[in-house]
Amino acid sequence: MSKHTINATSRKDEGKGASRRLRRAGQVPGIVYGAHGTPQPIQLNHEKLWLIQQNEWFYASILGLDIDGSVQKVLLRDLQRHPYKQIVMHVDFQRIDENAPIRFKVPLHFINQDISPAGKLAGVVITHELNDVEVSALPKDLPEFIEVDLSALSVGDIVHLSALKLPAGVTIPELKLGKEHDLAVVIAKHARAVEDVAAVPTAAEVPSTKAAKAAAAPAAAAAPAKPKKK
Repeated sequence: MSKHTINATSRKDEGKGASRRLRRAGQVPGIVYGAHGTPQPIQLNHEKLWLIQQNEWFYASILGLDIDGSVQKVLLRDLQRHPYKQIVMHVDFQRIDENAPIRFKVPLHFINQDISPAGKLAGVVITHELNDVEVSALPKDLPEFIEVDLSALSVGDIVHLSALKLPAGVTIPELKLGKEHDLAVVIAKHARAVEDVAAVPTAAEVPSTKAAKAAAAPAAAAAPAKPKKK
């Protein structure tokens, strides 16, 4: 059974007009689909959903969706918010097939950074290049997050995807595509090295010779001519 259960009710009215009426009544229109089942329109209490969607587990774990007393396992697939108001406009859930592997992004939790050799040194910048990673696993093996232990991180170290310790039954599909997909997850550098890289102008910032001459031409033309010596 899923650790987190969300309550919803089925609905029959569909369309933009029906959705507007639901929102005015404090409800959020949604839909459940997948696992060879018929798509089912649902509605959820907006106040409760607004609080729930502030939790990390809502986006990265299998949820129990209780629809009219019948619970099904789902994953959140889309959450639409209002551009500037604190309103959830629509939500999509996908049913889970217990026997089929699924691909899903899970967050990375970085631990022990402050006690690492790099973390103890002044003037060292530790950057998190990735905050989540797409994994593949059976629903029962899908983790809510993956821990990245940085206790041994030293200056100059780079932690790649292939170095992550994954739970049993979990893989990173991207790594099967070749070494060029073994992306950096964490990089530890001296602050000065980071500043030096930032200080190097890009090609777009360095004017070409032709452009420099063109810019200098109007200035030369605008300068007053020197009087000839008699």
